[in-house]
Amino acid sequence: MTDETPSTDQDQIASVFLDGEFMNREDAKLSAFDAAIQHGVGLFETLSATSTVDGIVVHDLEAHLDRLQASAAKLGLSDDIKTGPLGEAITETVRRARYKNTRIRLTLTGGDLNLLQTHGRSNHRPTILIAAQPATDYPDEMFEKGVMVTLGQSRVNPLDSTAGHKTLNYWWRLRELQDAASKGAGESIIFSVSNHLASGCVSNLFVVDGGNLVTPIAQGEEEDVSGIETKEGVMPSPVLPGITRMRVIEHAKEMGIKTTKRMMTIDDLLDAEEVFLTNSSWGVLPVVKVEGEAIGSGLPGEVTKKLRVAVLG
Repeated sequence: MTDETPSTDQDQIASVFLDGEFMNREDAKLSAFDAAIQHGVGLFETLSATSTVDGIVVHDLEAHLDRLQASAAKLGLSDDIKTGPLGEAITETVRRARYKNTRIRLTLTGGDLNLLQTHGRSNHRPTILIAAQPATDYPDEMFEKGVMVTLGQSRVNPLDSTAGHKTLNYWWRLRELQDAASKGAGESIIFSVSNHLASGCVSNLFVVDGGNLVTPIAQGEEEDVSGIETKEGVMPSPVLPGITRMRVIEHAKEMGIKTTKRMMTIDDLLDAEEVFLTNSSWGVLPVVKVEGEAIGSGLPGEVTKKLRVAVLG
């Protein structure tokens, strides 16, 4: 048996959990009337797990579930998400799938109903789907040499109440990624409607300036950061508060590296000493080019390297 592949189909008892039942992927079916199919209503989290002789470690499980729970309540999807049992179901799905390194997709949808007829968040049952797959094996070259990024054409809107949440509306992001890949890039950088930097399509963004970190303000951080007030109050952020982003900020603090969260422009990106992206699959990914323009020396920087090692543990 290899690290990533179960020995036989029989060994892979189940790689999917759907509404309380473990099953093989070919048996996992959603209703044609599920709100995710009908209207794209739902949230998701992407997690990673490692199986060792000492057991299964689902990385940052509590943080991912807390974020899902908060988004589900804020967006009116459900205010009754039980993170304890949900975490147990995720761990058991990973155990049954029997991969050494696992990518987990947790999806929460509006369920098989008309949300407009529920008149509240506690009287309906969302669909819960957990799927385990082998973790993506990214080439070492991505991290040793860094990647190029493109500048996306789409814009995120801070007045969109779903912005800054991990909703199922990822089509536009995937189209930007397809365009980036066609140009040999690893990610596409997205701006807000005010032309401030937001993030990558599937990642959070950091730049290194004077040896310290600068990152766009994420949702939930608005009250703690100055410079985004309007006549109506504090402008909400359309940036997802990434779990790996949070870990990077924690590690940076331990290393004596300051992190500033603020509104950022294209000049912050192009003039940076270093640039890197974060998500739960990559960890820390160095960026060495924006379109055709080199960042700093054109090689992954020392701050980026140190933080990547720290996040990897």
